[in-house]
Amino acid sequence: MGTPARSRPALLVLEDGRAFPGRAFGAEAEAVAEVVFNTSLTGYQEVITDPSYKGQIVVMTEPHIGNYGVCPADGESAGPQCAGLVVRELCRTPSSHRAEGDLDAYLRAASIPGIEGVDTRALTRHLRQVGALMGCLSTVDVEPSSLREKAAAAPKMAGCDLARHVTCGEPYDWAEGTEGVLAGRPVPSAPAGPNGASAPLVVVVDCGIKRSTLRQLVDLGCRVTVVPALSPAAAILDLSPDGVVVSNGPGDPAATGYAVETVRGLLGKVPVFGICLGHQILGLALGARTFKLKFGHRGGNQPVKDLRTGKVHITSHNHGFAVDPETLPPGVAEPWFVNLNDGTNEGLRADSLRARSVQFHPEAGPGPNDCVPLFTDFVRELKV
Repeated sequence: MGTPARSRPALLVLEDGRAFPGRAFGAEAEAVAEVVFNTSLTGYQEVITDPSYKGQIVVMTEPHIGNYGVCPADGESAGPQCAGLVVRELCRTPSSHRAEGDLDAYLRAASIPGIEGVDTRALTRHLRQVGALMGCLSTVDVEPSSLREKAAAAPKMAGCDLARHVTCGEPYDWAEGTEGVLAGRPVPSAPAGPNGASAPLVVVVDCGIKRSTLRQLVDLGCRVTVVPALSPAAAILDLSPDGVVVSNGPGDPAATGYAVETVRGLLGKVPVFGICLGHQILGLALGARTFKLKFGHRGGNQPVKDLRTGKVHITSHNHGFAVDPETLPPGVAEPWFVNLNDGTNEGLRADSLRARSVQFHPEAGPGPNDCVPLFTDFVRELKV
């Protein structure tokens, strides 16, 4: 018999040599990736299944993780997407009438390592002070020097195109709304069928789409077709969409030249709504530049201000890059939202081109629902 999981040692070592020992859970494996932190109090399953976390080791700042288990209907994709998970305390006996398993087994089945017993407060403070770092998390090797060498040698996130690794292989239709999730029904892998001939057709460019976004569009009466991130503008326009959503996703937006070119070919021809990575891609398509943030925004408590109305929203975030609003072409696009913590751009509008975008996640999943009405506004304009 092997060593019980609770007593197996594990180790996370950052590229600067800072080491964080703990106990292993999840898979007996090793992950080398960028280490980032998420401040969400709940929604750990939605976090780790968000494709935007591809290539990242996620540190949860909430100290108690796993207490309500996992439920397939809560996944934002088909399974865990992060490279590894770091928590202060793992709950191994979850309590929820919806739970169909525990977090330990969930990660083990996905071959993803986890580490518990880590001083996540100290780790988070270090990442805030130094900036996001590459790290090596191992549940099989606890030699600090070995793990540091691997972390230091790993390619950085800047310049890395990960969207092509999480996008779908072929177009598909999506017809599942939030009602099915609340009822606890299984989520189909590729549901099909229109919501009605008169319903607007929204084509979603999948750069790492979250199911919550698709469900919001279905709830608003849209027919939804999802296409790969590498789809050219001509192929999308051949579908005769009433609107296009460019989704969230992982990696450096400047490395997704194919998606930037696609959006550029859509501008002025069909309404476009960009979310997170989609926002950055729209900014690049309009001629702006993007840059990497020191440690990014990840969590469900980021305040943003609507520059048109003056209203402040609490929003859900998951991004490490941002658009430089000073590089937006004057007279074509303008800032829409601003982050009240650090002043970075959180949205833009190019009304003459019928294009808009937000850096945050209006669908939440997890997070507050302050900005769900942005979907309503977008769909309402499609019906005009």
